Amino acid sequence: MLNPRLSTLPEYPFQRLRELLDPIDPPAAIEPLVLSIGEPRHPPPPMIAEIFAASADLWGRYPPGDGTPEFRAATAAWLAARYGLDNGAVDPDRHVLPVAGTREALYLVSALAVPRQKGGRQPVVALPNPFYHVYGGAAAVSGAESLYLPAGPKSGFLPDITLVDEKTLERTAMYYFCSPANPQGAVAGLDVLKAAIELAREYDFVLVADECYAEIYDREPPPGALEACKQLGDGFDNVLVFHSLSKRSSAPGLRSGFVAGDEKLIRPFKRLRNYVGPQVPMPTMAASAALWSDESHVEENRRLYRAKFDIAEEILGGRFGFYRPEGGFFLWLDVGDGEAAARKLWAEAGVRVLPGAYIGRDDGSGVNPGSPFIRLALVDDPESTTNALEKIVKVL
Repeated sequence: MLNPRLSTLPEYPFQRLRELLDPIDPPAAIEPLVLSIGEPRHPPPPMIAEIFAASADLWGRYPPGDGTPEFRAATAAWLAARYGLDNGAVDPDRHVLPVAGTREALYLVSALAVPRQKGGRQPVVALPNPFYHVYGGAAAVSGAESLYLPAGPKSGFLPDITLVDEKTLERTAMYYFCSPANPQGAVAGLDVLKAAIELAREYDFVLVADECYAEIYDREPPPGALEACKQLGDGFDNVLVFHSLSKRSSAPGLRSGFVAGDEKLIRPFKRLRNYVGPQVPMPTMAASAALWSDESHVEENRRLYRAKFDIAEEILGGRFGFYRPEGGFFLWLDVGDGEAAARKLWAEAGVRVLPGAYIGRDDGSGVNPGSPFIRLALVDDPESTTNALEKIVKVL
């Protein structure tokens, strides 16, 4: 028998997209432009291939679950420098855990943080709406009640956990929070992060801070949850932050990231991953340590994304509710009906986008907040980006 909780999984957005668009043939003479998936396509740093070649002998070794000392030291040093943390605040041996990309870790953290009951009742996992689909899957399979917090224009495209009633907070086991937000690109200030951390500590739930887009920003570096912890004091209690090289270093195939924060959570998380989590290969950790220690390629990456936001602003300004996102590389466009727009763009222009409804859930009134929107990933070169955006304007 299958686990009955699988029936509560949110529908996988890209399977829904295939079912929507596969019956439609795009124009035969047009090269399709795929903006539906957030897969960075900037050239990855050459150092990855160089280090892999120099570390070829390490493929013959099983990787340790807690990573290499060099990897842990590089990530701890990067966190301290990036977020202005006190010297030694992040202990490489107590506060950092390598993961094979953050996707599996963001899912697996539910097995760490969600008990069968909390206060004698079904636990709650809070998450933004719209949301990265892994959050919804993890909440469903953990047996928790999913609490979808509105993250639309009225709230600045960010969820607000402080509006949740006390009885629900008492049942809350985990809160997924993403800044810069996927898909809207909104950035949470330190006041928002501190309020969420204070509630996590008061009601004893885990704040899962997904900061995978933190290094792709337009003007100012987004604040981080560990930075907020520093201002509040009491260490990193109840907080885990998730970072990845997929976006920061345009290396999604590297499958390398890390989790950092509360050592009372890192310790059992390491133990859990030793059983079920894929470990990061030794050459990958060697390359990752070098990437976390280098900022020049990240600055160039940001420059390329800013250039594409300039293009988008010039072509889309004043249309579809366009705004220039503070972080990330997505555009979140209000087209009235995201599914209809996606079909039309594919059929008439060969442009593939993701309907916003596929990463949202119906709220209490039966309205999916993503329904009017489409999500576009500005991951291609400037010429392809210009071509795609001009087609969107022409078709819609």
